[in-house]
Amino acid sequence: MTESLQAEHQPAPRGAALTLGVEEELHVVDLGTRELVPRAPEILDRLDAAHFSAELHRSVVETNTPVSDTLDDLRAGVAGRRREAIKVAESLGLGLVSAGTVPLVDLDALPVTPTSRYQRMLHEYQMLVREQLICGTQVHVGVPDRDEAVSVAQRVTPVLPVLLALSTSSPYWMGEDSGYASVRSLVWMRWPTAGDSGPLHSAAEHEALVSDLISSGTISDPKMIYFDVRPSAHVPTVELRVTDASPDTETVVLLAGIFRALVLRAQGEHRAGVPLPVSRPPLHRAAMWRAARSGLEGDLLDVPRSPVPVPAAVAVERLVGGLRPQLEELGDWEQVEDLTLRALSRGSSAARQRRALARRGRLSDVVDMLVAETRGGVTETGPAGVPTPALIEAYAADGDEAFPDGRVDPAYTGILPVLTSLGATGLRQREDARDDEQRARGITFSVAGEAATRLFPFDLVPRIVPAADWTDLSKGLVQRVRALNAFLGDVYGERQVVADGIIPEWVIDGSPELRASGALISRACVRTQVAGVDLVRDGDGKWCVLEDNLRVPSGIAYAMQNRRLTWSVLPELPRPAALISVEETPRLLKRALLDAAGPSAGDDPALVVLSQGPEDSAWFEHKMLAEAMEVPVVRSTELFVDEGRVWRLRDGHRSPVDVIYLRMGEDSLVHSPGADGMPLGPSLVSALHADTVVLANALGNGIADDKAVYAYVPRLIEYYLNEKPLLADVKTYLCGIPEQRAEVLGRLDELVCKPVDGYGGDRIVIGPHATADELAALRRQIRTTPHRWVAQEVVNLSTHPVFDGHRLAPRHVDLRAFVFTGEKSVVAPAALTRVAPAGSMIVNSSRGGGSKDTWLLG
Repeated sequence: MTESLQAEHQPAPRGAALTLGVEEELHVVDLGTRELVPRAPEILDRLDAAHFSAELHRSVVETNTPVSDTLDDLRAGVAGRRREAIKVAESLGLGLVSAGTVPLVDLDALPVTPTSRYQRMLHEYQMLVREQLICGTQVHVGVPDRDEAVSVAQRVTPVLPVLLALSTSSPYWMGEDSGYASVRSLVWMRWPTAGDSGPLHSAAEHEALVSDLISSGTISDPKMIYFDVRPSAHVPTVELRVTDASPDTETVVLLAGIFRALVLRAQGEHRAGVPLPVSRPPLHRAAMWRAARSGLEGDLLDVPRSPVPVPAAVAVERLVGGLRPQLEELGDWEQVEDLTLRALSRGSSAARQRRALARRGRLSDVVDMLVAETRGGVTETGPAGVPTPALIEAYAADGDEAFPDGRVDPAYTGILPVLTSLGATGLRQREDARDDEQRARGITFSVAGEAATRLFPFDLVPRIVPAADWTDLSKGLVQRVRALNAFLGDVYGERQVVADGIIPEWVIDGSPELRASGALISRACVRTQVAGVDLVRDGDGKWCVLEDNLRVPSGIAYAMQNRRLTWSVLPELPRPAALISVEETPRLLKRALLDAAGPSAGDDPALVVLSQGPEDSAWFEHKMLAEAMEVPVVRSTELFVDEGRVWRLRDGHRSPVDVIYLRMGEDSLVHSPGADGMPLGPSLVSALHADTVVLANALGNGIADDKAVYAYVPRLIEYYLNEKPLLADVKTYLCGIPEQRAEVLGRLDELVCKPVDGYGGDRIVIGPHATADELAALRRQIRTTPHRWVAQEVVNLSTHPVFDGHRLAPRHVDLRAFVFTGEKSVVAPAALTRVAPAGSMIVNSSRGGGSKDTWLLG
């Protein structure tokens, strides 16, 4: 706690409000990986040291509230400190979690804070320090008289198991379910001075015990007295230390309200000369164990009434009901009674975390829930100080598409009332319905390194692209894809674009995606039947292209399913008259693919979708598009080449294949086995060279995805089409050019750096969010292989509201649009909005991103 507490916690006569203060310990997690990370120092460097401090581990931030007279003031203090810390953390791509533990932990990557005190503790206590990856909430109540403080601590000790049960928020330990509601309390009890202090009758006895413990060499200073409740070692308070950190502020307020009433009752007993309760340490330890084991979902020992277990709700209600005189005296009865009923109805945080995991089997979902609850809090206080639930309402955020400057954009005036009427509870129920429907339909994707598939992340709040914007974007998209198709034909042919000085030869020849396979196509034709173009909108509402995807762009089916999910789980949303249907998308896609067929195909070309099968991250999309186009989805083991033609072998019968919609990477295709057991690649090359089969998209297209080539696309448009570019690009620097490299190296902390062949957010370094070590490593890579790197100015991506489990909150978004090219180019009526996680600008699903339904207006 801050030194101000020393002055502010003053003696209070009986009946006066006892002052309150809270210390909260908050875990620091990476919003991309959801893992605990040792980056608290970066947050603390940007915060006021009077209110925020370091803890034993570099993965924890401690907050100290102002001293409060009322629970309402305390709530505001807790929420205020959280807001300050979370704002800084999220600017660094980090999240804060107020819970006993977080599930995703790499112990080896979490060093102890390098102060002399903490390093001495590490040397002395070893494993206890290394595994101290836990957080608690400490509640202080002002009791300046030390004798009285010792007496109060003794008198409240028997009921501490009930307070622990109310706070339990740590079911997971090192990635596993511990089977306990509070594994934190088990970890904490390993300290030699943790737990019950034993009988103490005066401040002198307490100080003598502390002195003896120091003399024994067990501890080095009074701050290492870790009793469950104690006279504070540094401020004139009684300090409650037994509880887990609580994700929601209301649990903190409830615990503080109950503890203050306990202190008031104990204070009255002390002053009246009532004897101290008889201490029974083994029974007390059993009661603490049972509270840690089951939280609010099991039985508790209601000591000192009886050693017989009772349901947790009974124990809680007995405790709070017995404190009614004190709570009324403090003016807290109505608020604490209401918060108690809510807590019992809602259950413990530990139980909520287990439910979150059960939905999809992802510990990352647990972390997301904890981050959301920690940053949620309460927006208002109702009558008698009772908090009202967070409202579904507009917010103010610069560059937000739905709520610019805090006002509701006219396009969203029909949507917001529906969301408001449902409220947070109703929207959570719709999310459950969404998840159930996704499971039923198999709307999943997978991430490399994970055995299980995930539900495709989908936010309920649709995004609206105005008709004027979509009309302009469509024209620019068609123009861009036409130019890139011309470039691909040229770069694998005469290379006139190089001869005419439009693009340097080193950009082409230095690209990792320049493939000999690109030259297999002998005739002039379309090489990109399906293009995905990633667009972003800046804070001023201007659109620009961020990336081109001409190899195997994904997302078409997910964009369609997002619309179907929206109508299924939110049927009451009003449908704009100008809303473009997504249902024509498969027909347009099929038309472009069939138009690609070569001369040997005849009038009825045979089309297949080629996939790696269920192990592919987008298997759902492959199946859905094949079904919608009424064509088969095949694996390489169903294909073979005979007499220069590709055939499909099924049930002993073969049929010709004229067009292959390729949904795997080129390297995977070349090495995949064919129906004859031999690698398909070499024989497929002969069919391509003979022009008896078409791959859509063509091999070698990755050169057009190259981030260095991206810098020249405006010039390519002018060169091939003799037109001015209709879409803007992000200013890009090529590190292969010495002058530009020098500027990049001088501004690494201001720019976004990308490998020229990267995709899916891979290896992107966002300078303003990077650590010094990350920037140093990037600097070395650029100097070693400069032609492999580009840098771009940071785009202030627009935000869009998402439902974070409690309220609407802004998240950065992009837009993937699709262009289908056959005899002509058309823009697909389905586009995929991708959503970055909180505090991040990277939207890729493999990096924790999500999606939302995109309403294109025509």
